[in-house]
Amino acid sequence: MDFVLYNLRLKELVAIVKENRMFFDEFVGFLHTHGYSSILEFIQEGSDEKAIATIAAYLASPTKANLYDGLLRPYSNSKAKWYFLAWLLRDAASQRLQPLLSSVPGKTDVERKSFLVNEIRKFVEPLFPDPENWEWSAISEVMLARLEGSRRALKGTVFEKIVRRNLRDLIQQLALPLTVSDSQVTINDETYDVEISGKGGALLIPVKTRETMGGGHAMLFTRDIYKSILVATEQGHKCVPVVIAESWSGDFDTLKSELYIYIQANPNQVTQIEPLLVEKLKDLIPLLNSIAA
Repeated sequence: MDFVLYNLRLKELVAIVKENRMFFDEFVGFLHTHGYSSILEFIQEGSDEKAIATIAAYLASPTKANLYDGLLRPYSNSKAKWYFLAWLLRDAASQRLQPLLSSVPGKTDVERKSFLVNEIRKFVEPLFPDPENWEWSAISEVMLARLEGSRRALKGTVFEKIVRRNLRDLIQQLALPLTVSDSQVTINDETYDVEISGKGGALLIPVKTRETMGGGHAMLFTRDIYKSILVATEQGHKCVPVVIAESWSGDFDTLKSELYIYIQANPNQVTQIEPLLVEKLKDLIPLLNSIAA
């Protein structure tokens, strides 16, 4: 069988969302102690002053429950509440709201966040007037979507670090005078996850992971790999893509790269993949020797 029938990512994300139910319930309990019988009643609060005070009290209060990210890692207390309130109001804390904080009133971080969350609260109130819009069944769907996005980004970062760490180990074993970048590098608006530099030039490594098979995103995935190689070679650099995908129909024979690393596996299986990656990276030894010279 050369296709993936089951959505393993969805199964894991649903389990994480269920773990986050306690955080939701704790928020509902917090509202009860502040005089609100439900989330909807709080959303429909007519007094800005009272709503802002409630939000500020929530942001400043400790919590016993954890809010987990897409890899089942707990957020810090302050980030958890900030993210949760944004998700509750169908918004994105990091991508959209965070940049707005510098432009809103308030002397402290809590004051600015409280003001901004209250403004979003008033905006969404008429959009979601029904009680079921604020119950766990609805919020869990929002949370599932948010965690899926964060998981993709986190998974990519995980493998970037794994590739970087294992390349450093390999270079140390070979005693080569090479430098491995600590972070991504950008060339002509194209991002490369790892750069290895030596007297003989540079090796750029884009790390690409994908869980699913088809659709428009699959085409973008393939296009990104081709473009990464093209831009690097046009600038006179060597490029070796690392691709981790269980079901990908790309044609490596047409890539403008002499070498590539392809591991046919679901990127969710991190512990199983790393030993395979370590062996595959040894194929880079001749190339590493050439750029070290």
